[in-house]
Amino acid sequence: MNKEELILEIAKVTCTKTEAGKALDAVMEAVKKALKKGDRVTLAGFGTFSVAKRSARNGRNPQTGALIKIAARKVPKFTAGKGLKDYVK
Repeated sequence: MNKEELILEIAKVTCTKTEAGKALDAVMEAVKKALKKGDRVTLAGFGTFSVAKRSARNGRNPQTGALIKIAARKVPKFTAGKGLKDYVK
């Protein structure tokens, strides 16, 4: 399912397609802003969005085999909640 299909599913239940698109964009923007600040976003029964830290490490260039250094960085992480896990089973 892509973003457009998700908007159509939301619009079926709640409002117009335009309003559903704006609502989805607002939710995604709120999640991004919270993660940027280092906060966690927990949706009960669905899951938790958080930021994980990856430490610096060595890797290899797949074309040449040369050793390269990969810098430390922060990455977004999603952990599914119990309700979502049970639903997918």
